[in-house]
Amino acid sequence: MILDETDKKILRLLQEDAHVTLKDIANQINLSLTPVHDRVKRLEKEGIIEKYVSILNKKKLGKNLTVYCQVTLNKQTYDVSEAFNQAVLNLPEVVECNFVSGNFDYMLKIILPDMESYHNFHQKKLSVLPAVSTINTVFVISEIKSTTVIAI
Repeated sequence: MILDETDKKILRLLQEDAHVTLKDIANQINLSLTPVHDRVKRLEKEGIIEKYVSILNKKKLGKNLTVYCQVTLNKQTYDVSEAFNQAVLNLPEVVECNFVSGNFDYMLKIILPDMESYHNFHQKKLSVLPAVSTINTVFVISEIKSTTVIAI
């Protein structure tokens, strides 16, 4: 799907505030309500807009520790990877999991209340997965930038 400049403007506004009304979008981009509605519906149908979410404040929810784990599997076969993938899908502490190239197989982003919580997660949930061979952990000291906005 080819996005024109009007589509891009709509997407930028929705990325900044998913609650922005179609009327407000129409006013900001100098277009009438019906074409804005039609464009948003098309962007949703085409999968450009996957879903609308609320971004929560981690610290206000007591989730003060962000951890990145580099995970190496004991084998790099399809079955082993799939078993790991399915296991990670059931770990709510893991907010991102990416299969990567390089010296390890997966990069996980984990959000937890504190170091003790991470220790329990590491010992009781992550390191006990049958496919896991090695875990290298990096703790975030200070978050400099965190955004969900994709440059368009």
